[in-house]
Amino acid sequence: MTPPTPLTPVTPLKPGTETPHGEHAELDRYPTDRLLRTLVDDQAQALAAVQAAAPQLARAVDAALPRINAGGRLVYVGAGTSGRLGLLDSVELNPTFSWPAERALALIAGGRGALFEAVEGAEDEREQGAIDIRLHELGSDDVALLLAASGSTPYVLGACEAARAAGALTLGFSNNPGAPLVQAAEIGIVLDTGPELVSGSTRLKAGTAQKIALNSFSTALMVRLHKVYGNLMVDLRATNAKLRRRALALTMRASGADELAAERALRDSGFRVKVAIVALRQNVSVHEAAARLQAHDGDLRAALAAAG
Repeated sequence: MTPPTPLTPVTPLKPGTETPHGEHAELDRYPTDRLLRTLVDDQAQALAAVQAAAPQLARAVDAALPRINAGGRLVYVGAGTSGRLGLLDSVELNPTFSWPAERALALIAGGRGALFEAVEGAEDEREQGAIDIRLHELGSDDVALLLAASGSTPYVLGACEAARAAGALTLGFSNNPGAPLVQAAEIGIVLDTGPELVSGSTRLKAGTAQKIALNSFSTALMVRLHKVYGNLMVDLRATNAKLRRRALALTMRASGADELAAERALRDSGFRVKVAIVALRQNVSVHEAAARLQAHDGDLRAALAAAG
């Protein structure tokens, strides 16, 4: 009897983000102008990847909205570049949309120190990801944005598992199709950017795609939460001179009032742009304007239409 032919071991395919780029093997020999053009042009694939993922992002916004309306939090989770991008998106929501800082958390493998220095091995600690989720007591109204270019980072996978167990909505962002994170999350969002010009350096177009996707998701969510009127940023937090000037310009544009009247309404309202607009458009006190907005859940368009 002929013995069976031994099976040839199959080597798992590398994720696209870890596969060497086939077109630029001589990258280090390019003249500087060509090198820069090549690096910049490659970023176009980041936009294309997010465009392809737009249906999943829209589904994520619609799924997150009722939870956030019920008082839930946005909880960003990542390691390395992905963790830093999550933190960036979380901190920008407060000045841009007056989103409460306590409702936009950012968890990064290795803790806050990892924002400034690489913490070796932290991303491999799957149980720590789960612990960090449990420490922040996620619940069914919370939305976890889980970020990993590879889609297989243990810290993020542990966080995903714990967040799902707690009943939170889990959104998994990965730059590799079929990655474990995409399959583990309730909604998987694939940003397929392919091989990097510098092999494996996901701070390049993979990171760019994550930044675009996070910007698009969080901004769309804030629009649905009535933080935008038309395309005007009417719920900004005017914490410095530049933002106070911006608040004044927005108030004048949306209300049609002159500068003096707009500035007075803003000061009386504590620089709440939406309140100032209602007060000016409907010729009521800022206290009455605030009450009308509250009656319409902060929806400026609805508050203005109700009195029309």
